[in-house]
Amino acid sequence: MRYFIIFVGIFLGFGHAYAAIKPCKELKTEIAVKIDAAKVPSYVLFIEKNNKTNKGGRKDGGKIVGSCDGGTKKIIYINKLKNKIKSSRP
Repeated sequence: MRYFIIFVGIFLGFGHAYAAIKPCKELKTEIAVKIDAAKVPSYVLFIEKNNKTNKGGRKDGGKIVGSCDGGTKKIIYINKLKNKIKSSRP
């Protein structure tokens, strides 16, 4: 019984590590499908390197919506329509 519990613990640990590492293009496609399903009219998704120093807000109005390649890169979402409305306000 003890070996069974150890085996299950190891199996669950490796399963979590495997799920955490995902290629960026695959994750970007999954996110785009979800955004399209929500019928967002105009948006941009792009991949950039994970810069640990930039933890504050983004100047371009983008939001971090995913992390990929083992946390080395992130996926940024910008809603073009909302960004235009914010920039047109005085």
